[in-house]
Amino acid sequence: MKAGTDLAQVGSLVGDPARANMLAALMGGAALTASELAMEAGVGLPTASAHLSKLAEGGLVDVSRQGRHRYYRLADDRVASMLESIMGVAAVFGPKRVLPGPRDGAMREARICYDHLAGEYGVAMFDGFVRRGYLAAADGSIGLTAAGERYFTGFGIELPALRKGRRPLCRACLDWSVRRTHLAGALGAAMLDRMIALHWVRREAGSRVLRFTPPGRRAFDEMVREE
Repeated sequence: MKAGTDLAQVGSLVGDPARANMLAALMGGAALTASELAMEAGVGLPTASAHLSKLAEGGLVDVSRQGRHRYYRLADDRVASMLESIMGVAAVFGPKRVLPGPRDGAMREARICYDHLAGEYGVAMFDGFVRRGYLAAADGSIGLTAAGERYFTGFGIELPALRKGRRPLCRACLDWSVRRTHLAGALGAAMLDRMIALHWVRREAGSRVLRFTPPGRRAFDEMVREE
């Protein structure tokens, strides 16, 4: 089978407007019901269920049952990274009415991308870590340096536990709005969790927007500034 066949199959799943809206809604990392996703897509429940079955069969979403409801979420952060990249391309070349880039300034500034920090703050964090020598980026891959091991451990990140998981420790994700790399993978998720625990940032209810507190903004700036 030619590689283009698989690409066409994934493209057909993402390319339907209703399914695209459902996938975009799941970029916030939360699990949503078919009814909630039907509202996001602007379709009836039977139509939404048919779309979700195709997405599940295609491996783009996972489904779990809790009580009377089925909950859907993105299969993993690789799907989120793919969607983020497609959104960036669509913002430049595609019809704006289908998959626009984030027009709201708050979304461009800081938002959640599946489970990690994205937007201007996400790119600034990645750039700062590379500049300080905590991450080594080359040829599209990202690695943790010895200096990074010391820094992230001191920041409260349990690196041994992250390495035991199935997902990569570091993954590059092309940012939807800034169109540059931000940090995904287990470390990206752990960093966002840690910043939330430290009250640097909070998630805006019902939105992917992340709001930095004044102390959190100062601490973040200190973390990423040039030494």
